[in-house]
Amino acid sequence: MNQLTREIGHSGITASAVGLGTWAIGGWMWGGTDEAAAIEAIEASIDAGISLIDTAPAYGLGHSEELVGAAIRGKRDRVVIATKCGLNWHHGKGNHFFDEAGKPVHRYLGADGIVFELEQSLRRLGTDYIDLYITHWQDPTTPVAETMEALARLKQAGKIRAIGASNLSEDDLRAYVAAGQIDAIQERYSMLDREIEGTLLPIATTAGASTLSYSSLALGLLTGKIGAGRQFEGDDQRLGNPRFSAENRQFVAQFAAALQPLADQHQASIAQLVIAWTLQQRGITFALCGARDPRQARDNARAGTLMLATDELAAIDAARTSYLSAIP
Repeated sequence: MNQLTREIGHSGITASAVGLGTWAIGGWMWGGTDEAAAIEAIEASIDAGISLIDTAPAYGLGHSEELVGAAIRGKRDRVVIATKCGLNWHHGKGNHFFDEAGKPVHRYLGADGIVFELEQSLRRLGTDYIDLYITHWQDPTTPVAETMEALARLKQAGKIRAIGASNLSEDDLRAYVAAGQIDAIQERYSMLDREIEGTLLPIATTAGASTLSYSSLALGLLTGKIGAGRQFEGDDQRLGNPRFSAENRQFVAQFAAALQPLADQHQASIAQLVIAWTLQQRGITFALCGARDPRQARDNARAGTLMLATDELAAIDAARTSYLSAIP
């Protein structure tokens, strides 16, 4: 079966509904990375029909973008690249946000910062344009109208093809819509994170902007494959995360067991059912899913060929309500 594809807002750009998220590939907050396996995962995604690849400079201070660039060399016409701006460690402008690898990272979306960041991303990715350029986190020191003006100039120059924004408040999104054409938002959304259904999604839908969900598998928890004995180490953000408690992992195991007959019927994994469910929720256009090796990449891609019937969606919702509602 062919991959489900959808358009990014009003941009005219079509991409696979399942996208490859490359935060984990960058290593930062994921306990490091295996570079060879990461490149193979990207290549396997493309070969499986995944065209949307999402990355960001902050994912390993450019490391993720460099790995994506290496993997897409000679394949640029087969991929839709989404990357980001607004988190920088170069000049200290804007508000300090966090430290990464000993460097202070600031939120800054002034025109000079955006232009500088874009050139750095183009170099790391080995391309001369970005398909979807997304403001990563919002900068309270720069008016949205100024940010949009800078992005519109880059779009007019052919450096970017579409504009997106991430990690927004409702007021932020309204300001973007008022300032120009925004084709996408990127927000956390999963079976465990549905807050945007009543906040951002109605605004985005009215504006004709697509929604890219990130953490669609809740940092891997919803795959059902993280057993009670799994240990997280180093800077892995799941270390100490209450969602990954032994009790919550047991809830997910019960959820997975309840869905196993449906998964078997579709010859699918639990993760594939979860991704397919996500893509069939109102207002969700694309689901970004991480993969750190070719097997995970191919598994995620299979979800883009899976269409669930109304009664199957209802069965998944029933299992979600029964077993996942207690997870914070």
